[in-house]
Amino acid sequence: MDYVLKTNNICKQYRNYKALNGLTMNVPKGSIYGFVGRNGAGKTTLIRMICGIQFPTSGGFELYGVNNSDNKISEIRRRIGAVVETPSVITYLTARENLEIQYDIMGLPDYSDIDQLLELVGLKNTGSKLVKNFSLGMRQRLGIAVSLCGSPDFLVLDEPINGLDPQGIIEMRELILKLNREKNITILISSHILDELSKIATHYGFINNGQIVREMSAEELQNECRKCIRIKVTDTSVLTRVLDEMGMDYKVIDKENADIYGSPDITDLALSLWEEKCRIITVSEHDEDLEGFFISLVGGGSNE
Repeated sequence: MDYVLKTNNICKQYRNYKALNGLTMNVPKGSIYGFVGRNGAGKTTLIRMICGIQFPTSGGFELYGVNNSDNKISEIRRRIGAVVETPSVITYLTARENLEIQYDIMGLPDYSDIDQLLELVGLKNTGSKLVKNFSLGMRQRLGIAVSLCGSPDFLVLDEPINGLDPQGIIEMRELILKLNREKNITILISSHILDELSKIATHYGFINNGQIVREMSAEELQNECRKCIRIKVTDTSVLTRVLDEMGMDYKVIDKENADIYGSPDITDLALSLWEEKCRIITVSEHDEDLEGFFISLVGGGSNE
């Protein structure tokens, strides 16, 4: 598999605080990589590092196979577009004027692609309207347009739907999917709105206390979060033996709880367990979502 970004045991130390603690992750080419973690987990620190705003204390990373310590890394970063924390736009100018300035900064030869870029992000008809009069969603889309100047093939988005209303969230989702599917842009996206992230991500990296605790594809996540029957019994060792005899697929959670996938005959199961002197305490349907999976993975609380 080809990777746009590979990090290797990255650490970032601020005096007595370690923002990144041996973080290793891999972003596949062509993916929408959902970067999931609490506030303070290290997401923005890593993103700023990829963009060259900050530097690792130890460890390193590769962009398109080029190490961050290589002299070529600045050239490779031209293949990256990023919106970090807030869109970098000038509010007293129009959308088009913002893009013209970005084209000038990047030394692009002409403005011939600007109309196409404005149309791509849904801002073609904003005309002479100043950015200060834009909605938050429009500003976010303009920020993405600015990041797309120069036709990058890797886009890094830090909380792009934070604060948007429902319509703005839908428009941002559609834009991200369009960029990925039609423009073949690999996208790394961090977001607190996990339900929305689950609608677009193809891969996930779960970060906690500056470390990646799990990487997986959307298919693997779906398998882990599939619908099941959660059963609580007095002895899961008996339960597993009975389920094996019934040919059922299951996962033991602890000494009392297990998830059963499929649709077992509850009466037969209850009778078989009773014969083994194992009682059923509770039975319930269970369908874990991304948020539930994340909480079960890293636990409750915060990274304060």
